[in-house]
Amino acid sequence: MIPPKAALALPPTGQGGALAANLLAFGRLLRRAGLPVGPTEMLAGAAALGEVAIGDRAQVHAALRATMVHRHEHFLLFDQAFGIFWRDPDAARHAAAMALMDGMKEEKKPPPAARRLAEALQGDRPKPPRPPEQPPEDRVDMTFTVSERERLQAMDFEAMSAAELAAARREIRRMVLPLDARPTRRFRADPNGPFTDLRQTTRASLRTGGEILDLARRRRVVRPPPLVALCDISGSMARYAQILIHFLHAVANDRDRVHTFLFGTRLTNVTRQLRHRDAEVAFEAVAKAVPDWSGGTRIGDSLALFNRLWSRRVLGQGAVVLLITDGLDREGARGLAEATDRLQRSCRRLIWLNPLLRYAAFQPKSQGIRAMLPHVDEFRPVHNLSSLRDLVSTLSDPRAGRMRSAG
Repeated sequence: MIPPKAALALPPTGQGGALAANLLAFGRLLRRAGLPVGPTEMLAGAAALGEVAIGDRAQVHAALRATMVHRHEHFLLFDQAFGIFWRDPDAARHAAAMALMDGMKEEKKPPPAARRLAEALQGDRPKPPRPPEQPPEDRVDMTFTVSERERLQAMDFEAMSAAELAAARREIRRMVLPLDARPTRRFRADPNGPFTDLRQTTRASLRTGGEILDLARRRRVVRPPPLVALCDISGSMARYAQILIHFLHAVANDRDRVHTFLFGTRLTNVTRQLRHRDAEVAFEAVAKAVPDWSGGTRIGDSLALFNRLWSRRVLGQGAVVLLITDGLDREGARGLAEATDRLQRSCRRLIWLNPLLRYAAFQPKSQGIRAMLPHVDEFRPVHNLSSLRDLVSTLSDPRAGRMRSAG
């Protein structure tokens, strides 16, 4: 452990006199950007700067990152903050040349943490003085109005603006998915359990010379079943897939045994990418892992590949499967009925979420929908926040079971 006195071994005067103040300001910037930086990290960073060459930018960067960052997913945000805060004094001299070089490069997407860092930097700027508040006037609104939250619940994802989509994502993060718990084959010790544990009773009797003084009891372990999501990311589903992946990310970070697969023309397992706590980092990793976003759709081939490679790994212990697709298959439903039937037989519940059900006059006319519909347990809409809340209620209902939809 680094002694606290080492943190004070900084030049009190001269050019290094502002180093402690700058380090404190840098720590505040990191904390506003979301990094867990406290007094311990600040003292450790100050002590590390006393052991490296202050004039060497690489050494300072390595020393501060080693002492102030504890998780690898925070490295990217730290590197960006370090590059902006500890700016090169000669950078302004070469600003014109850098702008010319940037103009010749292809436009690059900003890193996932850039927005949060920009918001944190805004906190350093002085805020303009607020105008004096005027006393509110007493007004009575006699018109029939609907709150913004109620309107957002019923609005279609496809019709939302960027601001409304951001508000919808915030609502989704607050959703809780308490899947109906199911009994497993495992038991745990419980003095009030309904079953007698003969093995533990016999083992305890050995301490008293074979005399049984008390009966050990146990109870069956109850836990929610695994949840598997198969989400269509083809061109017709791209708008809905973007917001539904936020829902799947929130679920994956709220409970265990959640597996997510995306498919268009091929199947991609993104379970590991969605386990990142930081939503922006998770979605950036998903974008890099998925090569067929907004492309064609091969539902039958994707489901057949899932049945062959993944069903035995993730569909055990009464798994619930969410199949999110509009059912529009470019292959003309070739092999789709067989793949859906096998998927339904491998899980406890197969729930098909289709955004086309938002239309009151919906009719299953396409070949893909007609092939899949007889082999699902439930057929539900998924086009707004209200439909997602209904889905959460359905999944947590212990009375829900297999309910074959009429073809």
